[in-house]
Amino acid sequence: MPRTLENKVALVAGATRGAGRGIAVELGAQGATVYVTGRSTKGKRSEYDRPETVEETAELVTAAGGTGIPVVCDHLESAQVEALVRRIDTDRGGRLDVLVNDVWGGELLFEWDSTVWEHDLDKGLRLLRLAVDTHAITSHHALPLLLRTPGGLVVEMTDGTAEYNADRYRVSFFYDIAKSAVLRMAFALGHELGPRGATAVALTPGWMRSEMMLDTFGVTEANWRDATGRIPHFAISETTSYVGRAVAALAADPEVSRWNGRSLSSGGLARVYGFTDLDGSRPDAWRYMVEVQDPGLPADTTGYR
Repeated sequence: MPRTLENKVALVAGATRGAGRGIAVELGAQGATVYVTGRSTKGKRSEYDRPETVEETAELVTAAGGTGIPVVCDHLESAQVEALVRRIDTDRGGRLDVLVNDVWGGELLFEWDSTVWEHDLDKGLRLLRLAVDTHAITSHHALPLLLRTPGGLVVEMTDGTAEYNADRYRVSFFYDIAKSAVLRMAFALGHELGPRGATAVALTPGWMRSEMMLDTFGVTEANWRDATGRIPHFAISETTSYVGRAVAALAADPEVSRWNGRSLSSGGLARVYGFTDLDGSRPDAWRYMVEVQDPGLPADTTGYR
């Protein structure tokens, strides 16, 4: 397979697990050098208290064919992010080609269908800081480096396309604002980066089989379909590699600027670029949700993967 990202440098902010890990590994598979950041390390876990570590992600990147470099970084701390970018600048001769803002950290903070007055206020405000402030801080420090090389790409990771989120209530006041804000960030960055030779997009996976999702449903990647007996629509789900391949395809596209400021999905980009999930399928979760799940129809992924 061609290594389309040979000599490219990427920073995946928030790469310990989930989409960030999948993206980092797929960038590595195309030959990129990938700086992966997170707070969970072999020596200390974050408040998630999960086993995945940023070092493991870097090892997976290298095993896939790239160069994985783990950096412990709290993206709410401006000084830590500034030091991270300075290190990349020094290590890579002033080059940064791809920035993926995937920091999230809110799974343990939002309360399903809880009103703003019922929701724990401290948790809600921290969720917003983790979802919004981290992206702004990282972009503030990293974009001057990215702009030194023409053709840079910024990917703002969120949940839901702009079209889908526009007229739907997403889980709670705080979650809704967090995910909508990231969509708007990509739009705003498109206006600021486009005239300067770079591209910004928002990107959402579909129903993603992250490590936490698999644990929640009591399955593994090997037997994930067992969960469809309890949650039939889980049949449309996808691996973290799928959205990773979407980012790799964008990063390798010489005409990526056509997407500037746009809201994109893994399933939508699979149709354009021709990549598949690990099982060879092309799940289109957001179209499925609009046409099957949301109207309350029986689960049937025919024509959607």
